[in-house]
Amino acid sequence: MLVALTARDKPGHLSVRKANRAAHLAYVEETGVVAQAGPLLDTDGEMCGSLVILDVPDMAAAEAWASGDPYARAGLFETVSLDTWKKVIG
Repeated sequence: MLVALTARDKPGHLSVRKANRAAHLAYVEETGVVAQAGPLLDTDGEMCGSLVILDVPDMAAAEAWASGDPYARAGLFETVSLDTWKKVIG
């Protein structure tokens, strides 16, 4: 199943994002469940959140992936939502 993870960073936490980016990208690579992903950008073009499409067997797997993400473990996010998603275009 596809799950859309949308996360918004805590205000003023760009340095936390940058400090944990390499670990986050390694986690994405090693887990092998990310179908698409990229940062959300603020009006200045700076990273301020994440959009990740997970291809996982169930919502429990999506929740486990989200909690294991180095960004989450570093306390980067103010909010995180996980929603079942249906790919229609692309």
